[in-house]
Amino acid sequence: MGQRSKMGMFAAAAMIVAGLVMPAAASEGGEDLAEVRRTTARFHRVEAAVEAGYRLGYNGLVTGCIAHPTNGAMGYHYFNSQLFDDPAIDPLLPEGLVYAPGPDGQLQLAAVEWVVPKTRWEAAGNTAPPSVMGMDMHVLNPVLGWYIHHAWVWNHNPAGMFQDWNPTVSCS
Repeated sequence: MGQRSKMGMFAAAAMIVAGLVMPAAASEGGEDLAEVRRTTARFHRVEAAVEAGYRLGYNGLVTGCIAHPTNGAMGYHYFNSQLFDDPAIDPLLPEGLVYAPGPDGQLQLAAVEWVVPKTRWEAAGNTAPPSVMGMDMHVLNPVLGWYIHHAWVWNHNPAGMFQDWNPTVSCS
């Protein structure tokens, strides 16, 4: 490899480390996420989400502020049971809206979450995990048995747009 090629590779690596070039995974879904923001902007007020059929938790589950001891938190999950109970996935109709406690204690829309109960997905004859915006969903909590996928479209997540936990969110 020539000196110029080595220097070019070094410069590209340095720009990625410095955050000047986004890796492919970080830039995925840009236009899709803008559309998700447009369609969920009306839910900044929890009352608007409730009026649209979203409720805190699902069947008595996930009703508190969800936190991890070392990775940060998610916040409070408001689910639309009609969307939740249907194994279909529409990127513009997330099953869950995640609200993080703000500095004044008010809940602030932070993320959206797509959710598919694993049993319903498999009962429909599916063997591979569901996906949204070209990314596979995963089961975070085997006890719940839900395929999930977060997008932190309203609150920056330094861990990444599609990570489950946000180190800047706190339940305390």
